[in-house]
Amino acid sequence: MPSFHTANLAPIPILTYHQIELAPPKGAPYRGLYVSPGSFKRQMALLSMLGYRGLSLSGLMPYLRGELQGKVVGISFDDGYLNNLTNALPVLQKYGFSSTCYAVSQLLGKTNEWDRRIGIAQTPLMTAAQLQAWVAGGQEVGAHTRHHVHLTQTDDQGCQDEIGLSKTELESTTHAPVAHFCYPYGDLNDETALMVERAEFQSATTTQRSRCHAGEDFMKLPRVPVLRTTSLLSFGLKLFTAYEDKKRQ
Repeated sequence: MPSFHTANLAPIPILTYHQIELAPPKGAPYRGLYVSPGSFKRQMALLSMLGYRGLSLSGLMPYLRGELQGKVVGISFDDGYLNNLTNALPVLQKYGFSSTCYAVSQLLGKTNEWDRRIGIAQTPLMTAAQLQAWVAGGQEVGAHTRHHVHLTQTDDQGCQDEIGLSKTELESTTHAPVAHFCYPYGDLNDETALMVERAEFQSATTTQRSRCHAGEDFMKLPRVPVLRTTSLLSFGLKLFTAYEDKKRQ
């Protein structure tokens, strides 16, 4: 499969969320990855008011390929938290938005076990049935490996299994195509990106900060992080100005 690149005429932001829930107390590690349900509602309302459509990665692909033009924003959730289903889905449905939730195929119904050693609070992940409800609610599931591993620290066979089997396992679970991948920790190199491409994913997202411009590698798409401290003003700056583009490393 040849390498291919985006061809959108205008920058397109792909938003990154993790948990849509009230943050734990001050001092808790990675509090920034929580966005309160109220903040999420206001952000989606702003997009709708300004005439933007929130789209899953599959919905976004024609725009990234330059086949369609319009006021669109990609919406993605990492890890597959249950609070995405309970707190984000009703808001997405209210505005007719779709999104992609990247799930960890061997940890469905468990918790964010990969965070335990650094003291991050354990939060329920969606079960298989809940992931099916997410899809039935008009949303999309993407793959986030089988065990939320550092791919560049995993041997070749392990990488291939984490990437390829996460796709087939999630497709079996959701009874829907799983065409998009997200690198845990944003940990990738050219070899892992090639493995994702060979596993027949249509896109892969990273933790690289920027809106998507023309010429992006579809296997290394940048995103725009939305955090606990992201005010409505900074949310607008991230989406509609070069603010995030300047954060690119």
